Amino acid sequence: MSKKTIIIIGAVALIFLLIIGAGFFIIMNKMAAIQNQSIEKVADEEVEEESLIGEVYTLDTFVVNLADQGGKRYLRVKIDLEISDEKLKEELEQRMPQIKDSILMILPAKKFDNIKDEEGKIALRNEITEKLNSFLKTGTITYIYFTEFVVQ
Repeated sequence: MSKKTIIIIGAVALIFLLIIGAGFFIIMNKMAAIQNQSIEKVADEEVEEESLIGEVYTLDTFVVNLADQGGKRYLRVKIDLEISDEKLKEELEQRMPQIKDSILMILPAKKFDNIKDEEGKIALRNEITEKLNSFLKTGTITYIYFTEFVVQ
């Protein structure tokens, strides 16, 4: 065999290997894209499940004076409770005096500066949720919605 033949065979083998490598690269990229799409689809489904609101129990409107000096400011708030189980509704109705008392002990202790921004409202929401869940037996309050929140 001459050098020319060896070079031609080597070049053909090299081109063949490059074609196989390029095909492998393209196939792997397509498989990764398909896998990413399925992961995104699962993540989107999980977000949809999380965004669904559970059973909601609506409380009466609360109107309280805030703890600011002079007692000139008041808070009017309407609260909806998202509950973990529909069975909890019966317990909520039975414990309504305890629920109202707990909320009425928390709200008037707040100053306007404590609840004027989003951070303060979130802290208030967490405090109420924690307090109410501390005595509930048949389920839990998963989230609290302030459907009305007026300070004057």
